[in-house]
Amino acid sequence: MNLIGKIIDNRYEILEKTGVGGMATVYVAKDLTLSRFVAIKVLKDEFTTDEEFIRRFNTEAQSAASLSHSNIVSIYDVGNEDNIYYIVMELVRGKTLKQIITEEGTLPWKWALDISIQIASALEAAHKQGIVHRDIKPHNIIITEDGVAKVTDFGIAKAVSNSTITAFGTTIGSVHYFSPEQAKGSYTDAKSDLYSLGIVMYEMLTGKVPFDADTSVSVALKHMQEDPEEPKNVNPEIPQSVNDIILKAMKKEPLARYQSASSMIIDLKKALTNPEGDFVEEEDISDGMTRRMDAITDDMLDKNKNAKTPSSNKDAGKSRNNKTEKKEGFFKKHPKAKIPIIIVSLILVFMLALGSTTLIMNITTPKEVVLPDLTNMTEAEAKAALEKINVKYEKINEIYSPTVEAGRIISQDPGANKTVREKSSVEVVVSKGTETTTVPKVVGLKYEEAINLLQEYKLDYERIDEPSKTVEAGIVISQDTAADTTANAGDKIKIHISTGIPKVTVPSVIGKSEADARSALTSAGLKVEIKTAEDTSKDNNVVISQSINAGDEVDEDTTVTITVNHYEETKKISVTVNIAKLLGESTQIPKGSSSEQVVLTISAGGKTERKKVDRTTKSITIEITVPKKTLEVTVEIGDEYSSSKTVGVDETSITF
Repeated sequence: MNLIGKIIDNRYEILEKTGVGGMATVYVAKDLTLSRFVAIKVLKDEFTTDEEFIRRFNTEAQSAASLSHSNIVSIYDVGNEDNIYYIVMELVRGKTLKQIITEEGTLPWKWALDISIQIASALEAAHKQGIVHRDIKPHNIIITEDGVAKVTDFGIAKAVSNSTITAFGTTIGSVHYFSPEQAKGSYTDAKSDLYSLGIVMYEMLTGKVPFDADTSVSVALKHMQEDPEEPKNVNPEIPQSVNDIILKAMKKEPLARYQSASSMIIDLKKALTNPEGDFVEEEDISDGMTRRMDAITDDMLDKNKNAKTPSSNKDAGKSRNNKTEKKEGFFKKHPKAKIPIIIVSLILVFMLALGSTTLIMNITTPKEVVLPDLTNMTEAEAKAALEKINVKYEKINEIYSPTVEAGRIISQDPGANKTVREKSSVEVVVSKGTETTTVPKVVGLKYEEAINLLQEYKLDYERIDEPSKTVEAGIVISQDTAADTTANAGDKIKIHISTGIPKVTVPSVIGKSEADARSALTSAGLKVEIKTAEDTSKDNNVVISQSINAGDEVDEDTTVTITVNHYEETKKISVTVNIAKLLGESTQIPKGSSSEQVVLTISAGGKTERKKVDRTTKSITIEITVPKKTLEVTVEIGDEYSSSKTVGVDETSITF
């Protein structure tokens, strides 16, 4: 279903898809009433036909909407329209903790503690309202640009009552962050969230999860059976107190963990000021539970029958006569004593009758027995265990499970340790094992078509954007798992999506030298073409224009033409010449000369000035315009004298 552009409830305009989860798709939307951006989680189509699931979805969303805390993503609205079930949430900008761990590796321990305290504070607020998250993992924790941790996805939580929170056939959460009781499908409470928080802390500080394996079932079994490697052994930089906090949170037995988020916060704050302290205490797991008394047995009844009675009727008669005589004598002396004695007698008769009734009921009513934990047993083992206590086995469903092996029990009703009567029934759900599917080919498809096809095959996906000069934007370039490969339902397939030809931003190069401008443009991924112009009103030898405006986005390798101002700079130099001296101060006209004047020629930088002067002139100054650079100045007086001198770039006069 394509919801982009749709307006839900005449209020929420869907703008873009931002993520897909196990049971819902998340969109960015605009609240047209309050003019603000929000996130909307829309239930997937395959769940909308399940009335029980819809009921649970609405209940859980309404419960989560009651939460208001700075470290919890707020829920604003819940509703449905045209079979679209949705939750409207606060839109948080930032990175998930999983992205940060992937990018940073291990986090500094103080930063990790700060994040952990914020997560624990969110859980503390939720647990006080009876709401258990059940899916605490780095993917569900957003770190804002201000460093605030926000726990999201309370939409799959449930208000906890005295009943179990694990629904038949549904295991909510991610196997790497499961508590042992979640992996077994047993009762889950607030301490399960604290176990998951311990796993998150472990990953933040070591860069890896404590339990990993090739299959989900193997990971779940490790949660139930194996102890984790101490985080301090993986990362020696972890302080001892932090190491102890993580291990306590990850205890297999819930009673051995922190009993509340509040108590865990206390230790986390202590660790900030006393990182090597020995203050993490073990929980007292000895129980003070009320003991159940055994039911009355046939042996007890036999002993009651054999209790001592009068030896014979004769003895009994004597006894009665003696008692009667004594009683009559007593009443003659004390006539008022009859009334209370009658009352006491009536009470005794009532109590004897009640005791007899209770005894008969105990004899005829089936005995009570305590149910064993059948989860993870084979069907044969479960039947044998129930047969021992005279309880019937009844399989009500067989479903796929990523955490329980095929043929083993996923859940039971009534649950383990519940008291039932003999000959009653226990309903069980049996695992069909992990559901398998075939990976379809999505290369060449549009992104939306690809994810819809993967979801049809019950597969999750991870989008990786890549620029491409050959594949149109929005088309799948490649997939990491080959088509027609067998995979487990729910496995994540990485698909690489083309973003088209890479776009680059054109930098400003006006005023730069030609070399600097070329370097800036090529560094930005652009090609350069050079033109020149002469504009003496602007700086020389710098870029005076560019063909594409600075700040514009263009395709990579686009050619930008720059115009470089280039003209020859000039200066005027004064050339002073002593004619008479250079000609030997002779006033006589040399033989062959027909005039008292000679031609003075001054040449420099391709420029020439000529002037007739008297031979007797002792000093004459002529200005000549030449290029502004170091050059040779040549003076010629007719055919009689020729000489050259060098002038520097900044010199403006010279004398001959």
